[in-house]
Amino acid sequence: MTKTPMYLPSVFPAGPGGGNPAPIWLNADTLTSAQMQAMTKEQGYESGFVLTPQDPANHLRLRFFVPEHEMSMCGHATIGALWVLRALGRLPAADTLRIETASGLVTARVPADGGAIAISQPWGIRAALAPEHLADLARVLNVEPEQVEEAANGCTSRVKTVIRLAHAEVLQRLEPDWNAVAALCETLDSTGLYPFAWGTDPWLVHARQFPRNSGYPEDAATGIAAAALACALSLAGQLPQPRGVLRVRQGEAMGRPSEIEVEVDASARSCWIRGICTLEPEIAA
Repeated sequence: MTKTPMYLPSVFPAGPGGGNPAPIWLNADTLTSAQMQAMTKEQGYESGFVLTPQDPANHLRLRFFVPEHEMSMCGHATIGALWVLRALGRLPAADTLRIETASGLVTARVPADGGAIAISQPWGIRAALAPEHLADLARVLNVEPEQVEEAANGCTSRVKTVIRLAHAEVLQRLEPDWNAVAALCETLDSTGLYPFAWGTDPWLVHARQFPRNSGYPEDAATGIAAAALACALSLAGQLPQPRGVLRVRQGEAMGRPSEIEVEVDASARSCWIRGICTLEPEIAA
């Protein structure tokens, strides 16, 4: 029987104890969907499973689960899986890698020297929310209505509701009505609320992610949400230039400081999520 080892990278760390843990299971071809779901629920974190690609022209296939269901794409688990495979010497020598996911083909840049890994995302879309939804967001986030300056649904792989708050201090003090998050996300046709506030430079934001239905209330680092935010800001003309790297700080309120870099190029309609990991040794099989 083929061994199915698990490794636990923390993805996008920006300080001690930082990053989002992502259990990565190797040699997962013989596992059923029910087994993957059960293994994920036991760990309590969004998990990635590494499989043989269905098309031999591609390099690997990934499946993703949160404790409640399967996901079509996960940014931090993709980077975590690539980090593990590179550390084990199990990646081919190639400038770019092609990864099969349920959301489509993802391209990865994995430097051999151990530097940050970048993965591609489709160029995003942005749909501003109606004024009445701003009041709903303020109610669920437990803030005064004037603290919600703007909100839109942004999307690269999944729809996230990006919500600009007046100050970073308001963001870090948020105590949402947890029982109302899922219902509002359903109303907005969104997979999570992503409130943010500008940082101390025009390429820095602070953010938090409250998912609709993942089996946990908050994420320490969410690459797909950060990509949706970066594209939404670019499409609204709210970034300093059409091309640059937005730094997204997340996990600070959880004591898991994280930083996601999102490379955007509006002219090329290009979006890449980039980051590093810390890696625990193999811990399960």
